Amino acid sequence: MELTKFAHACVALEKNGATLVLDPGTFTPEAKDAVAGAAAVLITHEHFDHFDDALVAAALDADPELRVYGPRAVLDALGAHEGRVRAVAAGDSFDVGDFAVTVHGRRHATIHPDIPEVDNVGYLVDESLFHPGDAYAVPDATVDTLLLPTSGPWTKLGEAAEYLRAVRPRQVLQIHELMLSALGQQSTRTILAGLTGLDLALPAAGESVSL
Repeated sequence: MELTKFAHACVALEKNGATLVLDPGTFTPEAKDAVAGAAAVLITHEHFDHFDDALVAAALDADPELRVYGPRAVLDALGAHEGRVRAVAAGDSFDVGDFAVTVHGRRHATIHPDIPEVDNVGYLVDESLFHPGDAYAVPDATVDTLLLPTSGPWTKLGEAAEYLRAVRPRQVLQIHELMLSALGQQSTRTILAGLTGLDLALPAAGESVSL
């Protein structure tokens, strides 16, 4: 499996000719190109930086084979498209090509009590890579590669450290990093590495990593 990192929370996974794209949102300038030709798009939650509804709707119209998975709000926004858009929740599983995906987690992390928490699911792909969306949900499974959100109005370094200790992945890739400067990204990496003993790689946008 090969992972390509795009800006913010968006990644693409490719294996045996099939591509999954996770969280192509409006903060990802390359989202349209990432989605083109994908077998499926997986959305963790409805926030615009993870889900560009107009872009995904256009992709569904352009490609009759494209499938989309996400919480109920994604289905409500896009419509069913003859069953090609499917609402998923914790405990669900599905296959796309040779990819096996299980769904974990239920709610977005708390930003402030006055801001409603939306549904948020994480995706464990091939029992190895986990994208949590905007939450510190710990899947009931062994995680080899964790995509860790490192900036945003809900993130906290202390909670991130405890999350890494709970998941204990073999490797960590930073995502959701756009709200940090380059210095902030490196500072976050250093602090979390010191607390957990885990290195946090930060691939550049467009960079690919073999997993």
